[in-house]
Amino acid sequence: MPEPADPTQRWYRAVALGGQGRYAAARADLRVLAGTRIDPALRSRVESTRGSLLRQLGGHAAAAAFDGRAVTLALGATGPDRAEALSDAFTGLAADALGTGRLALARRLLGRVEPLLAAAPARCAVRWHWVRAETALAGGEAAPALRDAEIAVELAAALPSVRHRVKSALLVAAATAAGGDANRAAELARAVDAECREHALLPLRWATAMLRAGVCEQAEARVAADEAAGHAARIHGWGGDFTLPSS
Repeated sequence: MPEPADPTQRWYRAVALGGQGRYAAARADLRVLAGTRIDPALRSRVESTRGSLLRQLGGHAAAAAFDGRAVTLALGATGPDRAEALSDAFTGLAADALGTGRLALARRLLGRVEPLLAAAPARCAVRWHWVRAETALAGGEAAPALRDAEIAVELAAALPSVRHRVKSALLVAAATAAGGDANRAAELARAVDAECREHALLPLRWATAMLRAGVCEQAEARVAADEAAGHAARIHGWGGDFTLPSS
């Protein structure tokens, strides 16, 4: 990727690198930003991104420290970027709570985000629906999870981010599986895998392989499990060390 011209572009590059699974490179850009004089809203988004990278690898408890700092920074921000920073920070904290088994806290934090969405970019609403869907899945509520995932798909269709569209589609597949339609979930997951492969979205491809291993027929499930192990090894080589979520 080209050398960023300013701190905002460097943050965008860090986000893109994380989406590809290039965690060491993403963290390097975020470290540069941590030593750069930037406004509180962007610094908050940097902290949110540091938390997000940890959470993608299962480190929800560790991510909460970064998301907590992001909230503090966002609360001190002014101007049009404040709602975006606060939305990202609270959504991240909600996902951290979900990953550590605190569903009630996750729902309360999501409630803090909802009134911010009207003033925030559309991608914030997509992320909010992701975590709402994941929280519903964790609570055994497949139908609400599917509704939120489908809304995320609709919203993401208008965004330039391929990753937002692909992750939304993956959540639809997961919610479909939770609703009991394994065949349809497998079909959807295969389509998501093709998108991940085309756009080099390795972390999402790993997650998709894990889903396929659980919903496909036995032979394909074994292949998917092997693929997931291969994806995890490649992610590890790029600086992504998986950890078990804290309980």
